[in-house]
Amino acid sequence: MLLIAPAAASRIHLLRSRRVGGGGGGGGAPPTFAVGVDALTGPQLRSLSSSFSCACSPLPSPGDDGKDGAPNLFDESSILSPVIPWEVDDIWRTYAGYFFIVHMPLSFGGLGVVAKVLNCSSLNPMTTVISTITLQLVELTLALSLLQYTAIPGHDVQAYFVGKVSTQRNWINAAVLGFGLLMTLVLITSIVADKLIGPEDAYDPTLKDILSDSPTSKLLCFVLYSVVAPLSEETIYRGFLLTALSSSMKMRDAIMISSLVFSVAHLSGASFIQLFVVGCITGLAYCRTGTLVSSFTIHSLYNAAILFMALLS
Repeated sequence: MLLIAPAAASRIHLLRSRRVGGGGGGGGAPPTFAVGVDALTGPQLRSLSSSFSCACSPLPSPGDDGKDGAPNLFDESSILSPVIPWEVDDIWRTYAGYFFIVHMPLSFGGLGVVAKVLNCSSLNPMTTVISTITLQLVELTLALSLLQYTAIPGHDVQAYFVGKVSTQRNWINAAVLGFGLLMTLVLITSIVADKLIGPEDAYDPTLKDILSDSPTSKLLCFVLYSVVAPLSEETIYRGFLLTALSSSMKMRDAIMISSLVFSVAHLSGASFIQLFVVGCITGLAYCRTGTLVSSFTIHSLYNAAILFMALLS
C-alpha cells in the first residue's frame, strides 16, 4: 500500500493541472477533475484499480493450511501428509464396508463358524486362541484388499502402509511417554468408573480360561493381544481412518472422531472410555511421529499390561 498510494496521488496532481477545452495563457477555464475522470475510465483506470486491489488484499496468515480455523497444537505437532490414496468422499463408505462386511462377521461370528466346522458345542482354550489369531489375520488381509479396491486408481496401498512404518521422528520417546500417559489416564478413568457405576469384573471369562490353560495358550494369547490385534487395529483406525480424516479436517477433530469410532467398534460399554483414551493417545503419537510403529508399540504394551494384570488376578 505504501508503494501504490504515492503513485496514485502524483497521478491525480498532474490531472488537476489540465484545462478543459485546451487553450493557453491565463484566460483558460478553472481547473476541473472532469478530464482526469475521463482519462481514467479506460484501461488505465482498470490498471490502477487492480493495483489498489492487489495492494489491499490480505496476506495469508502463517501456518494457514487451508483448513477452517486457526492452527492448534495438534496441527502444529502433526507431520502427516494430506495426500492419501482414497477420495475424501469415499472414506466413510470404505470404513462401513470394512466394519459390516469384514469386521462384524469375522469378529463376532467367526468362532461360531469354527465350532460348527469342527462339530463341537464349544471350543477349548487352545482352539479358541488359534482360531482367533487366524480370524484376525484373515480380517487384516481382507481389510487391506478392500482398501486397495477402493483406492484411487494408480495408488499402491501396500506401498502406502509400508511408508507408515518408517521412523521419521524419535518414535521411542513418543511410545514411552504415550504408554505412561495412557496407563495413568486409564487408571484414573477406572477409579472414576468404579465410584460412579461400581466395581465389576473387567476381564472376559474366555480370556481367563485361555490364560489359565497351558503355557502355549498363554503365549499365543499374548501374541494375539500384543501383536496381531494391535497390528490390525492400528492399520485400520490410525493408518487408514485417522490419516484419511486428517486430510480434510483439523487434526484434533480427526483424532477425536477416529478414537470414538474405534471405541464404538468394540461394542463394549464397560470399556468405552478406556478404549477412547487408547485411541486418542495412540492417534496423537502417530501424528507426532508419522509412523505406525509408535502407536503400535503403545497399543501393544497396553494390551500386554492388561493381560499381565488379568493373569495375576
